[in-house]
Amino acid sequence: MAAKPLDGWRVLVPRGGKWGDGIAATLRSYGAIPVIAPMINFASADDGAALANALHELQDGQFDWLVVTSATTVDVLVGHGVTLPTVTRVAAVGETTAAALTLAGYRADFVPANDNSARGLVKEWPEPGVAARVLVPQSDLAEPNLVAGFGTLGLQATFITAYRTVGVPVAESVRADVASGRIGALLVSSGSVARQIAAQLAPLPEGTVVACIGPRTAFDARAAGLAVDLIAEQRSADSLIAALVEHAERAREA
Repeated sequence: MAAKPLDGWRVLVPRGGKWGDGIAATLRSYGAIPVIAPMINFASADDGAALANALHELQDGQFDWLVVTSATTVDVLVGHGVTLPTVTRVAAVGETTAAALTLAGYRADFVPANDNSARGLVKEWPEPGVAARVLVPQSDLAEPNLVAGFGTLGLQATFITAYRTVGVPVAESVRADVASGRIGALLVSSGSVARQIAAQLAPLPEGTVVACIGPRTAFDARAAGLAVDLIAEQRSADSLIAALVEHAERAREA
């Protein structure tokens, strides 16, 4: 039987749930051994009343746009039983978030084509010069790019904390496997994950591959003190794994 490109690789998957299970299955198809060790989790927003009020206004048709920056925000919408009015259009930060919206029964009217990030959302905004009213439910650790960018566009944006991002300690066995080099690659899916890796697992052994899901995450990883080896071309799980596969194939040929 022909060798698979990731045969012998143990890869840390730092998130659980559907995302973690999906990426683990894809890794196995390439021969890797995924180690699922969630390093972040999500908790309710501190100001639940403010969030509930904003979502009530959303359902009442008071916003021209809903901007969704993560699949976790989609979970919040579902958890609150939000029904979107037809007058409100939906912008998703990237294809992964758009897919989560679709699976939850919502629509995505706009997704940036060239840059799946907050910067891309601002740069490719479909209605420049229109002072639309926009709701942005997001993490308590969200990047400030949208605040500044939407201000420049003249949008009347309401930013509300939809959930909190909290760190999760990894098992001692996982920590030992990383320290010994038995885990050959770490997948970094967000700045929050990068900060948890730095806090819980650094210093990483020489040769451990740090693969980031996009340029913004790579920037956050470096700011946390991590050396970044790979950056996915697109902000998606498939692109992240493709970068690791290509790296492994190059290493085998060297």
